[in-house]
Amino acid sequence: MTVNALFLAPSDDWTTYEAALKRAFAAAGLKDIALAPQMAPGEVDYIIYAPSRKTLDFDFTPYRRTKAVLSLWAGVEKIVGNATLTMPLARMVDPGMTQSMAEWVTGHVMRYHLGMDADIVNPEHRWLPRSKPLAQNRRVCILGMGELGQATARMLTGIGFAVHGWSRSPKEIDGVETHHGDSGLQAALAKADILVLLLPNTPETTNTLNARRLALLPPGAFVINPGRGTLIDDAGLIAALDSGQIAHATLDVFRVEPLPADHPFWAHPKVTVTPHIAAETRPETASQVIAENIRRGETGEPFLYLVDRARGY
Repeated sequence: MTVNALFLAPSDDWTTYEAALKRAFAAAGLKDIALAPQMAPGEVDYIIYAPSRKTLDFDFTPYRRTKAVLSLWAGVEKIVGNATLTMPLARMVDPGMTQSMAEWVTGHVMRYHLGMDADIVNPEHRWLPRSKPLAQNRRVCILGMGELGQATARMLTGIGFAVHGWSRSPKEIDGVETHHGDSGLQAALAKADILVLLLPNTPETTNTLNARRLALLPPGAFVINPGRGTLIDDAGLIAALDSGQIAHATLDVFRVEPLPADHPFWAHPKVTVTPHIAAETRPETASQVIAENIRRGETGEPFLYLVDRARGY
């Protein structure tokens, strides 16, 4: 029997993913599978999903045959609250995206660790030799120890950084000092010379880094946020930068994107703005994850990366 997969995503994504998905299906041994951007609801076995204007309030009720919705995005905040979505929902954990995120964060950690901005931006041509600590003497804290956080921690510990991480629930990770819960968050922040935010976007994580928690960081700490724009209280961060409590911030994600031209982050001398480029889903590797989940669905194995609806990720 033919397995039917509906591609429910923006039309540009169809152009990008069609060939990659078909290659992944073939590699996974899925020989009798139909993939299309339009399909009768009663015939759909799997929905490959990415948010768009037409899908934000999508009615999944007619898709009674559908075994799972497989997201092309790591974040599922735009769909997880849809009351008509009663079938399993799997988020995307793309190895290519994970590698990209770890590399981007490591690059900016190294930039701060080595003080590279002083040499890159030196219009007065000052000759300022200086010493720096070794990686093992620089404390890096990662908030959010999911797939992205753990991959980033592995890369940083491989260089020699003293890495500790915080998550909502307890975790044990080789080479990483871990914290959890409210009290654990305070302890983690107190030891963060460089703070990396990789938490999901949920009501509980909104404004995780507010004025009170910014004050818990060591004076002169650096902040790197490639996670979600909602994790930081913008006004609180600007105040902490102005006071010197935070030395500098590199921000890749924002509450409104593109970041409005009049937003104070653009003009602030202690802020680096990057245009949401830390990591992106890679069609070839993401398609392999989709194919593997369809294979699992057809053989009765558990789906990978199922979303916990109560937690929102």
